[in-house]
Amino acid sequence: MPEASQTADVAETPAPAPDPFAPPKARAEPAAPYGEPGKPLTRNPFLVGLTAGLGLLTAWALAQALITARSVIVLIVVAMFLAVGLNPAVESLQRRRMPRRGAISIVFGGVILFFVLFGLAIVPPVSREAASFVSAVPGYVQELLANPTLKGLDSDYQILTRIGDYITSGGLAQTVAGGLVGAGAVVFNAFFSGVTLLVLTLYFLGSLPSIKEYLFRLVPKSRRARSEALGDEILDGIGGYVAGNLLISVIAGVVTWLFLAVLNMQYALALALVVAVADLIPLVGATIGAALVTLVALLQSGTLGIACGIFFLVYQQVENYLIYPRVMKRSVDVTPAVTVIAALFGGTLMGIVGALLAIPVAAAIALIIREVVLPRQAQL
Repeated sequence: MPEASQTADVAETPAPAPDPFAPPKARAEPAAPYGEPGKPLTRNPFLVGLTAGLGLLTAWALAQALITARSVIVLIVVAMFLAVGLNPAVESLQRRRMPRRGAISIVFGGVILFFVLFGLAIVPPVSREAASFVSAVPGYVQELLANPTLKGLDSDYQILTRIGDYITSGGLAQTVAGGLVGAGAVVFNAFFSGVTLLVLTLYFLGSLPSIKEYLFRLVPKSRRARSEALGDEILDGIGGYVAGNLLISVIAGVVTWLFLAVLNMQYALALALVVAVADLIPLVGATIGAALVTLVALLQSGTLGIACGIFFLVYQQVENYLIYPRVMKRSVDVTPAVTVIAALFGGTLMGIVGALLAIPVAAAIALIIREVVLPRQAQL
């Protein structure tokens, strides 16, 4: 058996002798020469606290940035809301074979025309009343000086002397100057915000289809069709709400103007525009407009004031129970209780803007709950 003999020969062969001239072999190094590694540094309490503190600082900085930019965010939200609300009118003109740019020009021109007419109707009466008040101030002062009660108080407490010292020392001038500067700043800010709002609305209205397409592309493809259907339904509801609210306000303004014109009341057009604008505010807007007009009528005549009070009391019932349900029945499907609660929350968070946006937002949430949440819960 040659294979077995070969194996035995190999096994019996002695190992070669070590070479005395060869370099010494390196000693085997241990796996961890400096000891076993400790716990990861991320579990260190100091680093955990530092990371949490940096996270809190980042969140606080983001919150401060949002608070600082709150006015800009509100302008953007309102501009987008108005663009969505005006879009149905633009699409209605497009269905009549009008280019989108031409339809946007017509609709936006109508919006600007409304603001111009509102300014022309409001500014002249206010200017005339302010000028007449300033011219009547000296007569009011003379009447006060001739009042026996004021003369008695002046002899006891030197009221007129102190008022004269206040005027001659420059305190009145400083107060008036500060008030004028503050009023000018408020007017400038309001004008700048109004122009910015109109420009943003125009841009959003022109690019609304591309914005919708881009946002829907962020949704997964498997859910895109359903998301587009829900999104279009929400946008149609918002547009219908804005259009319906504008229609109700126009009806209120026109009816008020006709009533005041029949009574031959001063500043009938300006007061009617005030009622129309105030009627845009949910819940309390109609009451505010009615109270203002009734107060102005009382200043002109007690009979006019009583007539205006009765008129607005009757008209608000007609608007609440006849006009509003018929106009809004196809735009927003929200119960009255939810409408009131949403308007209260929106008004508390963002003032008048929040009250205006609250109802369509509540309608959108109700649609999502009805079409997405409830069917999913029924399958569990």
